[in-house]
Amino acid sequence: MARGVKVIAAEAAAELIKDGAVVTVSSSSGLACPDKVLAAIGERYAQWGHPWNITTIHPIAAGDMYGIKGVDHIARKGLLKRIIGGSYPSGPSSMASPRIWQMIDQGEVEAYNVPSGLLYDMHREVAAKRPGVLTKVGLDTFVDPRRNGSKMNAATTEDILSVVSFNGEEWLHLKNIAPDVAIIRGTTADEYGNLSMEHEGAYLGVIEQALAARNHGGIVIAQVKRLTAKGAIPTQRVHVPSSLVDYVVVDPDQKQTTQTDYDPAISGETRKPLSDFESQPWSTDLIVARRAAQELRDGSVVNLGFGIAASVPQVLIDQGKADAVNWVIEQGAVGGVPLTGFAFGCAANADAILPSPQQFTYFQGGGFDCSLLSFMEVDAAGNVNVSRLSAKPHVTAGCGGFVDITSHARKLVFLGYFTAGGLQLDVDDGRLVIRSEGRLPKFVSEVEHVTFSGRMAGLRAQDVTYITERCVIKLLDGRLTVTEVAPGIDLKKDILDRSKVDLRVSEHLREMDRACFVK
Repeated sequence: MARGVKVIAAEAAAELIKDGAVVTVSSSSGLACPDKVLAAIGERYAQWGHPWNITTIHPIAAGDMYGIKGVDHIARKGLLKRIIGGSYPSGPSSMASPRIWQMIDQGEVEAYNVPSGLLYDMHREVAAKRPGVLTKVGLDTFVDPRRNGSKMNAATTEDILSVVSFNGEEWLHLKNIAPDVAIIRGTTADEYGNLSMEHEGAYLGVIEQALAARNHGGIVIAQVKRLTAKGAIPTQRVHVPSSLVDYVVVDPDQKQTTQTDYDPAISGETRKPLSDFESQPWSTDLIVARRAAQELRDGSVVNLGFGIAASVPQVLIDQGKADAVNWVIEQGAVGGVPLTGFAFGCAANADAILPSPQQFTYFQGGGFDCSLLSFMEVDAAGNVNVSRLSAKPHVTAGCGGFVDITSHARKLVFLGYFTAGGLQLDVDDGRLVIRSEGRLPKFVSEVEHVTFSGRMAGLRAQDVTYITERCVIKLLDGRLTVTEVAPGIDLKKDILDRSKVDLRVSEHLREMDRACFVK
């Protein structure tokens, strides 16, 4: 039989998903999502009632941050039996919860939130037929079965993580879940089925997911933007070889990100001048971002998370320090300028784009210098919650790569506001003014979900700092210690009395740099 790959319609691809199948999907928030195939699966179920009771695995994200695309195509009762995601769609509190969150809240689907890096590790273990992932990532967090075991609702009862002893040390074990189908995405497929990714902003873990399905006797479906003649893709540009691809679905309208048709700077084909990056309009986020920038050292390799932290690269550009640090993000970009909004996870002008699993290996081993991340809650032990709040609609996406990144990082800087719910701030002559205090404290006696363990940070001698608009707090000897106070802020009235934590005050307390408070 002549060598080649079957090019099929998305509707035909949906028919390949059998009832009860385990399907691994490659996507990340607003980018690299095989939406056409996922939409066809949802439409087939709506019309014919098949496939039903499938399990889906989404290592980085199960959809974009607003639930517009991705997993919401297949978030239907009866279609999904179980979902395992690194993160989940979320958006502003003014928007309704995505359908997948509604299913999780109502117990209509078994759901797990497993760190992204661990899910990629699991695919490698499945592919090599090894006995699962042995790791210290996630110890004493919600991933640990002694706390939660990554379960997201009462309908989820099976333990997929366990605590084991190996060589006299405590480890977590994530058991293997082998996929029957991998749905991946590229830019171009040739007639053999080789895939290139020249317009993609991230390569994610397509090889690991394809190998896991292939080596388990499953199939691989690739969605691409276009076809080309056999052999037309240069050898070194083939990211997934034809030996791993069974079917190709073509979507000529495939977007680069949820809101980007195509920007060659995102895929590293051109470079934007720094003047193209617009300065951030004034907001109180800039106070926190500017102070966070002062934690960075020239030449450092710095990981960046979503939220206020994503503003820090623009702060450095505005200060004429665009090349001061080398940014690394979990989707794989190294260097360049990390982007915000729907394009988060991409970087313009990147020096390199690594496959996400390799980037996570770098993070899990603590090879980088510093990470800037957001927080929703911090408690007396220094624990941080970014993964779950009971409030609805959901404004959190889950952990993503947060647990992988923080487990062995040398230096961690968490960014957020001191209170929430109606907080209104202003600055006047370099001094912070609280116009209306937030109703909800964010420094609480105990966080709802432990995404970062303060206890483990102490055992690992990690350098941990929490930056807010009104103060800087460090985790010192297991206690939260106020080290800096914003100009215009009363230590007792605005900080100590507003915290549910008994904060210690440093003997060397000083004022935050007034340059952070200039409009």
